[in-house]
Amino acid sequence: MRRPNLARPAFALILALMAQGALAQDSGAYLAARVAGSDRDHRAAAAWFSKALISDRQNPALMEGVIIANIALGDFEKAAHAARALQATGLKSQSMTLALLVESLKADDYAAALGAQQDLHAVGALLERLVTAWAQLGDGRVTEALASFDAIAGTEGLEAFGLYHKALALASAGDMEGADAILAGKDGQGIALLRRGVIAHAEILSQLERTEDALAVLDGAFTADDPTVAPLRAKLAAGEALDYDIARNAREGIAEVFYTLAAALSGEAEDGYTLVYTRAAAALRPDHTEAIVMSADLLAAQGQTPLAIETYAAVPESDPLYVAAVVGRSEAMFAEDRGADAIEVLKVLASDHQDALSVQLALGDALRREERYPEAITAYDKVEALLGTPDRRHWPIFFSRGMSHEQLDQWDEAEADLRQALALDPEQPHVLNYLGYSLVEQGRNLPEALDMIERAVAARPDSGAIQDSLAWAFFKLGRFDEAVAPMEKAAELEPEDAILTDHLGDVYWAVGRKTEARFQWRRALSFEPDEALETRIKRKLEIGLDGVLSEEGQGAFATKLAQNAHGN
Repeated sequence: MRRPNLARPAFALILALMAQGALAQDSGAYLAARVAGSDRDHRAAAAWFSKALISDRQNPALMEGVIIANIALGDFEKAAHAARALQATGLKSQSMTLALLVESLKADDYAAALGAQQDLHAVGALLERLVTAWAQLGDGRVTEALASFDAIAGTEGLEAFGLYHKALALASAGDMEGADAILAGKDGQGIALLRRGVIAHAEILSQLERTEDALAVLDGAFTADDPTVAPLRAKLAAGEALDYDIARNAREGIAEVFYTLAAALSGEAEDGYTLVYTRAAAALRPDHTEAIVMSADLLAAQGQTPLAIETYAAVPESDPLYVAAVVGRSEAMFAEDRGADAIEVLKVLASDHQDALSVQLALGDALRREERYPEAITAYDKVEALLGTPDRRHWPIFFSRGMSHEQLDQWDEAEADLRQALALDPEQPHVLNYLGYSLVEQGRNLPEALDMIERAVAARPDSGAIQDSLAWAFFKLGRFDEAVAPMEKAAELEPEDAILTDHLGDVYWAVGRKTEARFQWRRALSFEPDEALETRIKRKLEIGLDGVLSEEGQGAFATKLAQNAHGN
């Protein structure tokens, strides 16, 4: 199926206007706005563009900047104010069109939305066609609206979009049988597999008093422990009907258009384009928590973590996505170097959701990131207790607990967990590498360790850490010449890693390339190694690797290494 071109370069600043903007009267504010915009600091950009506009009120570039920054902030009231000012100049832009459209739709002015049809086409052809169909429905032109949805469904590459939104439109008008016929049909399955599409179908089936079918739809798409659909399952199990609330009217339908396109854009377009759609969806429907969470995720990806934290916090505790929002907020806190705050937030969440596996796992992972290993192990123990019988999906739990045990020198427990992770997923490269490298470092089961690492390399040949493990296994086995190639590749893949660079120096020393070895050790010191590694490297620079190994009680290995180096 040909995919529609959703990722058009919409909402970029018009270059000609920006050239005019360079002549803004308040050049300092303008330049600050440009810098903030390029850094995706939406709040600062909005403030600086607004400040520059005070002294240059007819400058269209500044108006455009205000619109774009405020859309990114989700403040469509300010965006629409600037859009009306830009419209008064006789100029048009995609962001202006969007801001005015959202203003009209918030007032349920569907005639105005239909009047913007031509301008909307410049924003995106699919957006324009879907908005038009829903606006026709909102304007009471039901026959025209259904024909418009059918025309979209009949366009190559757009079939699923047209069918999905026609189903929602029929449901909003009370035609649950017609909506179910579309969503149950094979042609509607692609887009219906979005989370909200599945929930819409379950709600529609419940309205048709087909409770078992509704449960089957949910069970086919969501795991049994998914906290976001637990309230729906509980209501159905209690014999209660689910309300249909995915798109109850035209305004909510158009909010769903923006969210649907955002989901389609995700991972395909630049985050800024997708953010525009999620912000529009949330502006039209403030309780659209999927759009709110997606906006926060996009802001976090842009590095705007304070704004992301604020956006996650907009999800109410009563909403099924509250757990996901809190976990996302904690991740953003980590990005802000607020690990202790993130853990406190997760501890409260874990206390309130004792039986939520995903919450307990998020707490364990957060504690491990902060190197609070005993507490992390306790959290992972609770996760295991909630698991029941583990399956392949659960290997990360044992891997994470195993790493925590290893950091506490509890090797027996660590090895048991790592081997359990491999039992669940035998070719998992991260586990193969970690366990293999750990065995190499201990000088235990070296042939098995080498086999594990070679399997990890086969799965992830471009991982510097795994290439380092392979080289280090050869090194520990005394196969020094074979260690050179993977060690050089590891250093190439991770050129500023102190440990890998130190290892490269050791390998060079072992094959008699002592000048190069000293050079690599000095490079490793420039990458700020931890105190223990720094001390060891400096000692190697003083007396050589053989001397350090002898001091560490590895005289036999030092002799073997020295003989190989001499032979080379």
